[in-house]
Amino acid sequence: MPVINRHFIRLGILLLIASFLSVAAIAQSTGGVKGKVRAMRGDNISGATVTARQGTKDIKSVKSGDKGDFLLSGLESGTYNIIFDARGYSTGLKSGVEVKPNQTVDLGDRLYLQTDQGTQVIVHGSVFYKDGTSVREVEVKVERIGSDGSVKKIGIILTNIRGEFTFRQPEGAAKFRMTVKHKGETASKDIEVDSAAVYRLAISLNTTREK
Repeated sequence: MPVINRHFIRLGILLLIASFLSVAAIAQSTGGVKGKVRAMRGDNISGATVTARQGTKDIKSVKSGDKGDFLLSGLESGTYNIIFDARGYSTGLKSGVEVKPNQTVDLGDRLYLQTDQGTQVIVHGSVFYKDGTSVREVEVKVERIGSDGSVKKIGIILTNIRGEFTFRQPEGAAKFRMTVKHKGETASKDIEVDSAAVYRLAISLNTTREK
């Protein structure tokens, strides 16, 4: 049987211990950054790319989870710019984030990204009485019409003091129905969109403004 040199065994064990200690020391010398990426209206943004950058060099990147949360770990001590990128949104920046050893900086849950209007369907609408005057502060119900004729409520928009409202959606072909109920009268208008652009429509109620 081969003879095992105890010296080499002892040396191997020492090297293994040194390796573990080195890994532990590196882990203790690094820190991290965490937070939650959200849209301006409060929705969580999943799949956003979050990057720690120093100068012009990208150090590390991660993707936000289903709830918009992220954790950038294993960052060396220093000051970073944190960059947020998500499809359909303008790039976000959190500058001057200081990372310290064995600490995770919490950026909070209000890391809001603004929608990139260049990739949106934007509908500008107006609501009028039959005499042409504006209907102020009235609710406009927005519904999506499916290819099978199904109707799904999207939300409610309130007209401003000029009787105008704005509706935004990610780009893509779709059909929407805008409905107004006011003073016992109901009026609807359908609009079809096919790409990112600005669309306009007007809804007229068969009633007049009260004197």
